[in-house]
Amino acid sequence: MSPSLQPGKPKRRPLRRCLLLIGALAVFVSGCGTLGYYQQAVSGQYEILARREPISEVIASPNTPPALREKLRLVLDLRQFAERELHLKTEGHYARYADLGRRYVVWNVYAAPEFSVEPKKWWYPVVGSLKYRGFFSENDARTYGKSLANEGYDVYVGGVDAYSTLGWFKDPVLNTFINHEPHDLAEILFHELAHQRVFAKGDTDFNEAFATAVGEEGVRRWLQSNGDAKARADYEAELRRKDQFVEIVMNAREEIKRVYGAESSHGPRAMQTVGSETLVNTKRAAKAEVIAKLRADYEQLKASWGGYTGYDNWFKRPINNARLNTIATYYLLVPAFKQLLAGSSGDLQEFYAHSEALATLTKEKRDERMAALTAMPDGVATTAAR
Repeated sequence: MSPSLQPGKPKRRPLRRCLLLIGALAVFVSGCGTLGYYQQAVSGQYEILARREPISEVIASPNTPPALREKLRLVLDLRQFAERELHLKTEGHYARYADLGRRYVVWNVYAAPEFSVEPKKWWYPVVGSLKYRGFFSENDARTYGKSLANEGYDVYVGGVDAYSTLGWFKDPVLNTFINHEPHDLAEILFHELAHQRVFAKGDTDFNEAFATAVGEEGVRRWLQSNGDAKARADYEAELRRKDQFVEIVMNAREEIKRVYGAESSHGPRAMQTVGSETLVNTKRAAKAEVIAKLRADYEQLKASWGGYTGYDNWFKRPINNARLNTIATYYLLVPAFKQLLAGSSGDLQEFYAHSEALATLTKEKRDERMAALTAMPDGVATTAAR
């Protein structure tokens, strides 16, 4: 969903920021500022729909570059694999191609108070609250991000290469992600299709972690079906590095939560209001120390990777509460879903059924079950979802 792990080899691709646009409902939203936001969403979605071409026609065209033709053929194979082996319904999705003429399809804005890792949320029709605000214009996203920063929020603005409309439209393959390596392209498609299989209204962390877990498991099975042992070993090594990266980021996020302590508030500028200037400065200094340690931890981690520099660009940009939250959104709950899959003996249909049951719970109850899943040993995780 994007949080951006930077693109290109040996760099890890951006995480998918799965902006869930329900542009058709914009007419029900009142207020000039809000209406303006939904108008740009409708316009941006319309542009994508207008640019779609059937993949079969793009492949057949003599003007299509050979590399693009091969990637689109791969997409058609991946769609069949998703239907046949992963039990994900394609239903017309990713059967068309659209070239938007830009690097990202949308740019998402994330925000959190200076002294809290509790993310700011925005409400949308149908899907409920989400932890980001998406724009089809980079300039609009950065302008909005700057306005939040002026209010005292930590802000991160990141480009997004793919998103899901949850079946409201037939999502096309986009130029923004078609050129990824085959396993990355596969993971993107499986991830986005997974959003249509299980969705918990208003729970960004649950939805993104579920799709991430499905995407990764799907790639494992796809590579295994191809009999490419080296490609699978390389992918597993990539996932281990990713897990190590996520671990040090999550450790830093937990340490920052301890730094903020009981005095922290969910509102911007709260510490400046309710605390002394000395306390504010002390917490800012402690926060800076945690981030500096995170950078040092990464350098040690990178040294153990034998020259792999795939996360260097992530660390080149400023790190704040909002940036840390982007990683938490996609990965904090992934271990719980891995336990659930293991407890389902690898049966995806059973795994989906248990995930759907979790999605029907209240947010509070679901959080309890997810915490229980994370703590359970492999093989008994399904009991937490009943």
